[in-house]
Amino acid sequence: MFDSIRNHSKILMGLLFLLVIPSFVLFGVDSYSRFEDKGAVVARVDGQKINQAEWDAAHQREVERIRASMPNLDVKLLDSAEARYATLERLVNDRLISLASEKQLLVTSDQRLARYLQQEPSIAGLRGPDGKLDMERYRQLAASQGMTPEMLESRVRRDLSNQQVIGGLQASVLASQSQTDAALQAYLQRREVQIQRWLPADFASKVQVTEADLEKFYQTQSERFRSVETADVEYLVLDTAALQKSITLAEQDLKTYYEQNLQRLAGQEQRRASHILITAAKDAPAAEREKARAKADELLAQARKTPQSFADLARKNSQDPGSSSKGGDLDFFARGAMVKSFEDAAFVLEKGAISDVVESEFGFHIIQLTDIKAAKAPSFETMRPQLEADLRKQQAQRQFAELAETFSNSVYEQAESLKPIADRLKLTVQQAQGVSRTPAAGALGVLANPKLLQALFAEDSVSKRRNTAAVEVAPNTLVSARIVNYRPAAIRPYAEVKDEVRNLFIQDKSAQLAKAEGIARLTEWKDQVAQAQVGAALVVSREQSAGQPQALVDAVLRADPARMPTLVGVDLGQQGYALVRVNKIVPRDTPTAQQQEQSRQQFTQLWAQAEAQAYLTHLKSQFKAEMLIEKPSAKTETNAKKP
Repeated sequence: MFDSIRNHSKILMGLLFLLVIPSFVLFGVDSYSRFEDKGAVVARVDGQKINQAEWDAAHQREVERIRASMPNLDVKLLDSAEARYATLERLVNDRLISLASEKQLLVTSDQRLARYLQQEPSIAGLRGPDGKLDMERYRQLAASQGMTPEMLESRVRRDLSNQQVIGGLQASVLASQSQTDAALQAYLQRREVQIQRWLPADFASKVQVTEADLEKFYQTQSERFRSVETADVEYLVLDTAALQKSITLAEQDLKTYYEQNLQRLAGQEQRRASHILITAAKDAPAAEREKARAKADELLAQARKTPQSFADLARKNSQDPGSSSKGGDLDFFARGAMVKSFEDAAFVLEKGAISDVVESEFGFHIIQLTDIKAAKAPSFETMRPQLEADLRKQQAQRQFAELAETFSNSVYEQAESLKPIADRLKLTVQQAQGVSRTPAAGALGVLANPKLLQALFAEDSVSKRRNTAAVEVAPNTLVSARIVNYRPAAIRPYAEVKDEVRNLFIQDKSAQLAKAEGIARLTEWKDQVAQAQVGAALVVSREQSAGQPQALVDAVLRADPARMPTLVGVDLGQQGYALVRVNKIVPRDTPTAQQQEQSRQQFTQLWAQAEAQAYLTHLKSQFKAEMLIEKPSAKTETNAKKP
């Protein structure tokens, strides 16, 4: 059926056109919007719906953001029900904050927006030596985020307005040192303990193994022996790196590019200067600034009278701590390195000349130009490798823009093979074995991309062995893949996994024996705590676990201080069993003043987060926010058992 549709697509398009146009006339465009399938509604905020498609898109953006910053993170953690629900909660919170901003009439002025954009590093880096914004690069920056400059500025303005909703609340939080100490004393409490461990390995020799036991264990624990769904695949990558290999550069093109970029390649002229600074803050009283100016005028007269003594004058009089000891020398600098008024004066001086008094935000300067390093253009031959690399990259980017649509259409229209499009675009069909639906932790490359894997293991791709649609896995990188050989997940035969069954059976039984021994000793000693045979004393806390498992530390900190010394039994699963005698609370070391201030700041931040969360809870009530998806239940397993 699908093949027939593909082969007669033009005829079907004509029929659809004839059917759709009259229906628009009869029912109107608005009627069609009601039938747009965006999935089920998953949340509501003030009557506004958040649907499944919005949730999916938001979670995909979140996954891509996290993977970009932590490429070695196990992707399974990002696609869990808990992670997806957290994304939905953030989506709801964003809506609440946006509504609160509108209701409270919180706006961002043009001046604040301009100031923010000037200070934003990604935008500040787009300014040229003259301080002007490179508009072409600015448009490219916005386009990389799927926006125009106007859309980018609108989003930033909205974000700044929304920040005022929570920002003011969080900024109002002030924690005293006594509050901080009381909270941290409880959270960072230290306890002296003595530990006795029973390890499964010590009981392995006591485990009796029969064939019947192994077969029964295999039947009851069969899911532990299930193989992972895998496939052998072919894939095709269209990116600038692949296109660069087929690009041949003409000699004249290289020379023309060299001549067009000669000024850029030559770099900037640099100047070396010394200065004498008399400091005066911008907001200082007028009398104070006049006094500083008079001092600078006096030193200028002395410097011009005996220019050769400029360095001595700087050492004795300059108030710039960074350069006064060096006779005022500032070494070489290019445009953009100094404040504008200083730079403007320095770049019009001739070598050896002394400027008039120059006023800046730091005070009053007297500048002597000591050297000039002219911009020097490298030769064509020296720059040839870089020129070739630059031109290849530029041409590859243009080719990618031209071929992206062809690639996307071809892998769909000729869905039975990747070879035709590979031959047409001079690309190489690559192969991989044992690809799974979820990439291994730390996996890199295109086959670790969640979007591509989702398309590759879709029903149509698995059953029909068709090419996937072209998937953008990175900027200027499209990939299509197809399954060559598919191996579904299945429980492996007993004969194949018999050794694994034996090992796991012994591990489980050894852990059970270790636990039984530990519980027996706990029962024996619980009424005679002092007689418990435990190890040497050590101190544990949330900050310093002393190498102990987290379950053990948690159990120790839950022990009732009023009953110390007390015994606590902790089931550590495959790590065995531990019996812990909790002796006493150990006072914390007295923190330094710096540590106290750091802890107060951290506690203030935590308190501010709690205040923000409480306010969001209030907003949910005010704007009738409701989650229509049930929150995943927290399946917390505790191994710690009370005696």
